[in-house]
Amino acid sequence: MAEKNVPPYLRIAAELRRRIADGELSPGDRVPSTRRIAQEWNVALATATKVLTALRQEGLVEARPRVGTVVAERGGGDEHARTAARTASPSGSAPAHDRELTRDRVVGAAVALADSEGLAALSMRGVAARLGVAAMSPYRYVNSKDDLVSLMADAVLAEAEYPRDAPAGWRSRLELGARTLWALHRAHPWLAQIGPLTRPLAVPSLIAYSEWMLGALDGHGLDPATMLDLNALIYSYIQGTAVHLEREAQAASATGLTDEQWMDSQTAAYAALVASGRFPTFAKVLGSFGDEGYDLRLDAMFELGLTSMLDGLTALIEDPRRARP
Repeated sequence: MAEKNVPPYLRIAAELRRRIADGELSPGDRVPSTRRIAQEWNVALATATKVLTALRQEGLVEARPRVGTVVAERGGGDEHARTAARTASPSGSAPAHDRELTRDRVVGAAVALADSEGLAALSMRGVAARLGVAAMSPYRYVNSKDDLVSLMADAVLAEAEYPRDAPAGWRSRLELGARTLWALHRAHPWLAQIGPLTRPLAVPSLIAYSEWMLGALDGHGLDPATMLDLNALIYSYIQGTAVHLEREAQAASATGLTDEQWMDSQTAAYAALVASGRFPTFAKVLGSFGDEGYDLRLDAMFELGLTSMLDGLTALIEDPRRARP
């Protein structure tokens, strides 16, 4: 087949395959994201998605949540490649059983794509490319991208497990609900991007979370509006903290730098600000860490914020008549 007749995604996949074979990309290294592939080779995001899908089917790369797509460990690739060769059609399209779609498969593919590439990379064409089907095929199961995002959110929120026997005490129950939702955002960083607090999705799994949290607040003399406000406040805190998970992934993809590498590149700028004398308290606090520096840990910050928030709610929940204006 003449080079010009080879589909673009196959040419790009061949180049990335060469980089892996030559050791330019080692096991565990990030491979270019769909956005980076689209920019470097001037192709559509759907084409870029087909590139990573082809390499994933060969076992050469694997998607890791919050990290992206990385080179797979050595050993499994050859067998995966042989399996792909046996099941693929001569044209290089997905095997026949991959074309037998269901709504669950479409949603699952969309979740996997968003987990590895972020919500901004999600498109109906990209999902179709990941499944190896025609671009319009997913529309048989979902009406639009917005509908798909709602289904995705409902699916991942359904992963939450709330015990039938609720913990004793309102605080323990709120802590469990908040930490459960935080863990889901950790596993699926795009979840924090699904929509503003003022426009919550009407999906069963999100209502199930609210049911759990409202159950903790019920029976303490709070009026209905206050109960809903507190539920929204805690949800907003979790979502607002988790939004930085995907932003960091996007920044790493765009710059090629980890957060540590980026902070290292800012050392001179921060040193100049500290030395300026304009910010004495900032300089004192930052200087107290010495050469080790300050390490922002989102999980620790989340726990600190949750504890502080619940400490502040104690007066309102346990003695609402005293705390309410």
